[in-house]
Amino acid sequence: MELHGEDGIEKAIGRFGRYQAWILFLITLARLPGEFQLSNVVFLLPKADYTCLDDGVNNATNYCPCQNPEFDTSTIVTSITSDFQLICNKKSWASLSQSMLQVGVGAGSLIYGFISDRYGRRVAVLLALFCNALFGALSSLSTQLWMFMMCRFLSGFALGGTMLCCFVMMIELSGKSFRPYMMGLAEIAYVCGYIILPIIAYFVREWKQLQLVTCAPWFIVVLYYWLIPESPRWLITVGKKKEAVVVLTNIAKRNNRPVENIEAIVDQIEAESIPKDPQQRTGSYADLFKTSKIRMYSILTPLVWTSCTLIYTGINQYIGRLQGNIYLNVLLSAAALTPAPVLIVIASLYLKRKISVITCFAITGSALLVFLIIPKNMESTILAFAIIGQIGGFGAFVLTYLFTSEIFPTIIRNSAMGMCSTFGRIGGFIAPFVVNIGIEWVSILIFSSVAICAAALCWMLPETNDIILLNSIEQTEIAHSTKGKKTNKKTISNELPLDCKLPTSLN
Repeated sequence: MELHGEDGIEKAIGRFGRYQAWILFLITLARLPGEFQLSNVVFLLPKADYTCLDDGVNNATNYCPCQNPEFDTSTIVTSITSDFQLICNKKSWASLSQSMLQVGVGAGSLIYGFISDRYGRRVAVLLALFCNALFGALSSLSTQLWMFMMCRFLSGFALGGTMLCCFVMMIELSGKSFRPYMMGLAEIAYVCGYIILPIIAYFVREWKQLQLVTCAPWFIVVLYYWLIPESPRWLITVGKKKEAVVVLTNIAKRNNRPVENIEAIVDQIEAESIPKDPQQRTGSYADLFKTSKIRMYSILTPLVWTSCTLIYTGINQYIGRLQGNIYLNVLLSAAALTPAPVLIVIASLYLKRKISVITCFAITGSALLVFLIIPKNMESTILAFAIIGQIGGFGAFVLTYLFTSEIFPTIIRNSAMGMCSTFGRIGGFIAPFVVNIGIEWVSILIFSSVAICAAALCWMLPETNDIILLNSIEQTEIAHSTKGKKTNKKTISNELPLDCKLPTSLN
């Protein structure tokens, strides 16, 4: 199949111009509250030391059971752990409170995936960005643990939409040849948020104030209603050709590109790859299991996502429990991720997609195995290998986003991403309980084993490096069924339904 031809959208607006850079800046800025919520658990729910003031205990440290704990406030003044006394037999509530964000992300990914595919990328992005700031700020008003957990769930719900829909929108606004770069650029928000958070937390040591400072200022995203466009790829896919021409013309003008042939380009894309039956232009979750290839991918990719989130979330929380200054440990682990987007871009450009993901999983699994044999008194070495494992997990997580978005066609791309993200949150939900098992080597061995299993699953997925984003299920089935066979472009094109011809050169 001709997967490596010219991308019509790229021909119309360029692979990545000034306008796409402007949209990327706006989305990166607006994503920060969600990125803060993703990383702030080490400050909201830390492992807090306390002195037990119960009669007959003689002021023992971290003694259980304890009815009157006096928490150490030298590092963190107030936290969810101290305010609601999540110690001893209440420790499981701390793990559950951490996991509620992941539960919300899973549910949000499903709902926002549906909204994005059915009603458009723009409405989903705007709603998710605003709700990220709203529910993060509202959590500061919690006077009961259940109120915090509900706000945590709703924050995760919005975060699921942000992580999914913002990524897909930027991928669809970019040309095929720029996708590897976009993969790294899309993670600037997370890395910046991860670096900025411990600095803010160092000066704002009460959890309620921390939530307000990191969320309330971002209510300004309501102005994005007039700034963010709809995805032209989505508009073409659902048959809104005129709207797509308007959006593409506006972007082309901003990028100083010719606009005379845009309508012809849209006509050709629509004629060659979009089903003529309007009912086939919108996908659903059921479509993920109707055909053989898509069904296999819909089974394997969620398992890979579950592994990614279990590994990365677990390591991220584990670093916050290591010996030493919590602010410095988190800042160092965040700083170590700074070159990761660049390395991810290099891997996307020069390595096959599967090899890149598998390599990242292998790095994580190996680093964690070494972690097990390091003497406990070598704190710096322990931190270093934990960070290496974190970098590998981060790389696998990010590359899996790109990998998945390229495997599935436009008509069900967000639904597929939403389903995968939802399954991924199962891993995120389990991670705090694995970290809190209490036997360190068991926790680390679980994370390492999962990384190795995920690498094995990736071998069964198709290679997607440098392909044009496919639009229909029929295209995907035929493309991956003919992969590796000696077939020419004419033969494969004849195999396609008449309403689903492949993109050809637009010259």
